[in-house]
Amino acid sequence: MSCKTLTAAAVVMLMFTAGCSVFERVVYRLDINQGNYLTAADVAKIHTGMTKQQVAYTLGTSMMKDPFGSNTWYYIFRREPGHESVTQQTLTLTFNSSDILTHIDNKPTLEGPSTSQ
Repeated sequence: MSCKTLTAAAVVMLMFTAGCSVFERVVYRLDINQGNYLTAADVAKIHTGMTKQQVAYTLGTSMMKDPFGSNTWYYIFRREPGHESVTQQTLTLTFNSSDILTHIDNKPTLEGPSTSQ
């Protein structure tokens, strides 16, 4: 075969394999972090019996509040590393009518691989 034929064949092969998933890990994908980042030490500072002001001072403002009232606060942190599965940490704090913390629910969840490209 001539040199031009080999070069053309190599270019065609390169074009066909450019979209393959073999090269997915070679391409840089940046980490995406969203929400309230809380460490274990931050969460350990929270206990039932605290007021809303004390919680806000310790953790900062929450990502979400209950849309039907203001007695439930949600601290949500979602982490999407470049080529790894997505994780989400949800801290739910429930207050009574006197603005005293009555319930703490801390749930880590693993969501699986990202579907966005």
